[in-house]
Amino acid sequence: MYKPIKRCIDFIISLIGLLVLSPIFLLIAVIIKLESKGKVLFKQKRLGKDKCFFDIYKFRTMLSSTPKDMPTHLLLTPEKFITKSGAFLRKSSLDELPQLINILVGDMSIVGPRPALWNQDDLIAEREKVGANDILPGLTGWAQINGRDELHIELKAKLDGQYVKEMSLWLDIKIFFLTIFKVFRSEGIQEGKRQ
Repeated sequence: MYKPIKRCIDFIISLIGLLVLSPIFLLIAVIIKLESKGKVLFKQKRLGKDKCFFDIYKFRTMLSSTPKDMPTHLLLTPEKFITKSGAFLRKSSLDELPQLINILVGDMSIVGPRPALWNQDDLIAEREKVGANDILPGLTGWAQINGRDELHIELKAKLDGQYVKEMSLWLDIKIFFLTIFKVFRSEGIQEGKRQ
């Protein structure tokens, strides 16, 4: 019952978000272009609903020479690749704003499991066990507000499975506002390999 309403809410909020935030998009684009060579937007192959692939959009926060398709937390020295503006964009999560485009076109939802990289087989397999690959991935999600980068794959998938079972308008509102709180506090963000 909630799923059709959820899609309508996603469409309306993403459209309004893109219109209202367009001056911020332009400012970020100018800063990225002035600081380093390369495209403003970074696109990457991710796993979507029903294990179909799509291209996710982000503001580019790393040098064009960065190894492709590797999560930042697996890089030994991510600071070598992250630009100065990129560090701020990541810490503030502003680099994720272009995903409003993904939400508008229906590749993503505002709330859902974060989309796995196409080659994160271990995470994809764990999510398959709990039905988390069967719904639209999200800009933010239950696992995001409960640890984000600090979570191990099994726990991340478990939290994504809990979201699938309990999905509701109230839970989405709760996750949305908790995300804003977590972003302001920069909680759960980890760059580089875990020790």
